[in-house]
Amino acid sequence: MARNAEVIRQWTILREIERARVTGVTIDELAVQCDVTTRTIRRDLQALEEAGFPLFDDRSHDDGKTRWRVNGQASKGLAAGLTVSELCALYFSRTLLESLAGTPFREDVESAFEKLASGLTPHMRQFLDQLPRVLATKADPMRRRGADNAQPRLVARALEATLQQRQATITYHSKSSDRTKTYLVHPYRLAYAQGGMYLLAYVPEYGEVRTFAVERIQDLSLLEERFTPDVSYGELPDTAFPHSLGVHSGPPERVEIAFEPAVADYVRAREWHPSQQVRDTDGGGIAVTLDVCLDRALQSWILSFGPFARVLTPDRLARDVAEQFEEARARYAS
Repeated sequence: MARNAEVIRQWTILREIERARVTGVTIDELAVQCDVTTRTIRRDLQALEEAGFPLFDDRSHDDGKTRWRVNGQASKGLAAGLTVSELCALYFSRTLLESLAGTPFREDVESAFEKLASGLTPHMRQFLDQLPRVLATKADPMRRRGADNAQPRLVARALEATLQQRQATITYHSKSSDRTKTYLVHPYRLAYAQGGMYLLAYVPEYGEVRTFAVERIQDLSLLEERFTPDVSYGELPDTAFPHSLGVHSGPPERVEIAFEPAVADYVRAREWHPSQQVRDTDGGGIAVTLDVCLDRALQSWILSFGPFARVLTPDRLARDVAEQFEEARARYAS
């Protein structure tokens, strides 16, 4: 842990110096900021200089104090005009973005970070590679396994169809019906959610927008015919699947769930959906209301709390959840 604290402190020092790039910052000020001795700060500054960060000190003519600054000339060549700390922060955060990146874009994300990293010296990279020790990420557990090599090609075609508003035909295998069918579609949007890529497209045959998992699209062909988005469907929301805890596009309904005291603090501390409202109930429990779709993701979320959650409304959702508990009980009983 001591080494972790040292790395974090040195990163803090670098950021503080760059924030004060005009006036500079003294060793005494850094010592107060980091709550350590000036001797420790001097040692940290030496380590940062040895790592290749363009730091320098000079004496102020106003008060005679020595202040530390970042060499602006040395950082002018950094990618896209980024500052040293901005470039370092991006390099450091690569594990976060890579863990969230959809499979079709993984290679592009990795390539972009390699180009950004080229603005850092080997010693800088060695220093920054220590930072993940104090911040770890876990890959999305829902990410699809064994991605098809054709996925990037399908995504590229879908993007082209969406941007150019070109009609397309897709051959799609539905898991729910276990059949393959060809659809004429008007691609509206690509969305990445819960480890998978989805195409939201208007299907003239059904007169509605449907969601297609890219991994189950076997073929996508662009047509010359253009389409005009159906205004009766309305504008697509800024966020993907805004009314669902999963990847459903249905209309929202008011849902109320009672949680027992054993899980009340856990539930209260998180935002499960932007619409949620929480109220206290007798005995230390809480009741949560959500305006969401009544889909499988909602049911799975409720079931994950076992006996500590109970659906209050709507009645049909309460019945569906109760039936699933009964089926599970019967399986265990047998």
